[in-house]
Amino acid sequence: MTCLMASIAQRSRPLVMGIVNLTPDSFSDGGDLYRGDQLDLDAVLYRAQQLIDEGADLLDIGGESTRPGADKVELATELARVLPVLEALRGRFDIPLSVDTSSPELMVEAASGGAAMLNDVRALCRPGALAAAAASSLPICLMHTLGEPQVMQGNPRYRDVVAQVTAFLRERIEACGEAGIARSRLVLDPGFGFGKTLEQNLSLFRALPAFVAEGLPVMVGVSRKSLIGAILDKPVEQRVYGSAALAVLAAQSGVGIIRVHDVAATVDSLKMLEALQPE
Repeated sequence: MTCLMASIAQRSRPLVMGIVNLTPDSFSDGGDLYRGDQLDLDAVLYRAQQLIDEGADLLDIGGESTRPGADKVELATELARVLPVLEALRGRFDIPLSVDTSSPELMVEAASGGAAMLNDVRALCRPGALAAAAASSLPICLMHTLGEPQVMQGNPRYRDVVAQVTAFLRERIEACGEAGIARSRLVLDPGFGFGKTLEQNLSLFRALPAFVAEGLPVMVGVSRKSLIGAILDKPVEQRVYGSAALAVLAAQSGVGIIRVHDVAATVDSLKMLEALQPE
């Protein structure tokens, strides 16, 4: 078991994963780390330091926006965004780094560059991804999504969203096993907002205890997402409280990692929940 997976198993509350988007077009903070059309490495380092100071347990860096309607990113662009940042963060901070990618080539480079985890919104479905992940020996998060970002929110339909997402993740676990990836390296993510309506997202959230019961760590990423906006009627920048509330509810369901933009609010909320647990 890797140090990161052991940390998930041993902690009394979920790990908080701070988001570092290296994209100009992500739904919440796209372009925040850019100066003109160039990624600003100093801004990235400042953002990482801020998240660490706020209490992040690990950081997730990604060079491809997967928001609904996002344009496809060429491999060369993704590599150019992520690899220099991975090197800079590794040289500056002693914190586990997750790389958010579906590209086998970046998985290989990230593993050799010191990443602690791979986070794939396409659950290793791209050609070559299973082999690249297997060779890395890193923990891997498998997420469910319905279609590519360009079309996934067009008209998502399920007979039973919980049953179908569960079946998909079980199939990917089996595929990983056949590729030589040990079950002990896997984390599951139901994929909130990735090809789901508001009601489908809520059904998945209510079913978190069932996903946890699959016996693998579960990661939840609902930070600032449209499901919060739809319920609260708030724009992206005013969804911090809704995000923190869902983080507490996810923790009560037994999830292992919570992926967030607003680390301080999340950490404070989880500390209060932890303090109120029976001794």
